Amino acid sequence: MRKSDKKRSSSPSGPLVRVPLKWLTAAVALAVVATTGPATADGPGPEPGHGAGPGSAPGPGNAAGPGNAAGPGNAAGPGNVAGPGNVAEQGDEPGVEPTPERAPTSAVSWLSFPGGVFAVDSLGHTVRYRACDGDTGRVADPDMSVAAGVASGEVTVEGRSYRYRVPLVGRSQGSLQVVGRHHPPTELTGVVVTSPQPPTDPVAGARLFPLSGQLARVVADASLNPAGVTVRDLSGRYGDQQVAVNGALRPKAASVIKLWILVELLRRVDCGQVSLDDGVLVTPADVVGGTGQLQFETFPQVVTLHRLAQYLIKYSDNIAANVLITYLGGFAPVNALIDSMNQRSTILARRMLDSAAAQRGEENYTSPDDVVSLLGAVWDGEILTPASRDLMIGFMREQTLNTKIPAALPPGVPVAHKTGDLPDASHDVGYYLIPGSETAVAFLTAGPMDTGDETVRRMARTVYDFLVTPVDGAYEE
Repeated sequence: MRKSDKKRSSSPSGPLVRVPLKWLTAAVALAVVATTGPATADGPGPEPGHGAGPGSAPGPGNAAGPGNAAGPGNAAGPGNVAGPGNVAEQGDEPGVEPTPERAPTSAVSWLSFPGGVFAVDSLGHTVRYRACDGDTGRVADPDMSVAAGVASGEVTVEGRSYRYRVPLVGRSQGSLQVVGRHHPPTELTGVVVTSPQPPTDPVAGARLFPLSGQLARVVADASLNPAGVTVRDLSGRYGDQQVAVNGALRPKAASVIKLWILVELLRRVDCGQVSLDDGVLVTPADVVGGTGQLQFETFPQVVTLHRLAQYLIKYSDNIAANVLITYLGGFAPVNALIDSMNQRSTILARRMLDSAAAQRGEENYTSPDDVVSLLGAVWDGEILTPASRDLMIGFMREQTLNTKIPAALPPGVPVAHKTGDLPDASHDVGYYLIPGSETAVAFLTAGPMDTGDETVRRMARTVYDFLVTPVDGAYEE
């Protein structure tokens, strides 16, 4: 059962125990070492989503259209801070996009409210309102006030004013007042989201830190594959703690990018703008190869949005992905979704199997931290309604490409996941749905796919073994 469905205890099940200070100190130190594993980038590069304006050309590290991040000093997001002391190093790894230097975790946050989000970048002094009734794009607010961990200010876009007070600490409450011409003010409140979200119980969260050390050893052993992994407790057993090893690694996204395409579609369903029963004409010109089932059907034919969405995940269908990109309006709306959640390592810049675009350097990228940021927001009902969330996770449970996470676990372990494969990338991301230990995971690798597959399986099994090992807690000596 999800956090949004029931009130959870702030500590894991079992008797209360005393945790000696030296154990906690050691755990933090272990996490510091674990999360500073092999280098993940080959130097500063263009910041994903950081463009000159709405006309910026799409490409690696440059979101198209309204998805552009604006302003100098644009916060790179918290992608490289997923556990105590996580530090992103720079090296010379094949198949990994250069990672920009990143701002502290508290530099960016977004407010989740019914029907939309309001994003704040306290370093770049920019904001973005994106909801069912419109999208301002990134808007500069040079007069933004940042004091006591709270960003506040007011911007006006096309005659509509947005007065905001958004803390830069996750899980706190923020507020937004929207005032339009000839309309009474609309007062919006909601939870603030950061990446990572802070733990709800730091003592319980400390019990997850040893997993970082175990994963760091797997990553270090993957000599042919730069690897990154981010893990977030969703059950409360570990206080909703998030840990990572190379969480800011930025390989090609492969088919993992399809998760954002699905979320943008379901967001429009939640807004009442489209229905999954609506049909889309698919023509022979839309047919591409690779993964998927639609390529074996006869076209032209009308395919419902529901079937396109289901096939997008269940079969990782490339035709479904490309048709949905066109239906949604191109790359810009998906990149706008990404930008509104401050996921600065992720970009959609080309269609599936568009080799010409890839040769031009136009590529899709993401990171373990960004993936878990999305998965956590979906799980907690912060970006989709419960009905759309459950539909998405249901599609992920139907996944037919099961050679990674499911293959690494004992038969019957419930998972909902999405794979990604390229000759130089191998990923698997999703949810472990073990009752009482629900967990979001992202296992991403660059380098040769075959060895990357094995690295993903080793990381997946390491997390599983940790979750199913009885935890009685620390004790005093």
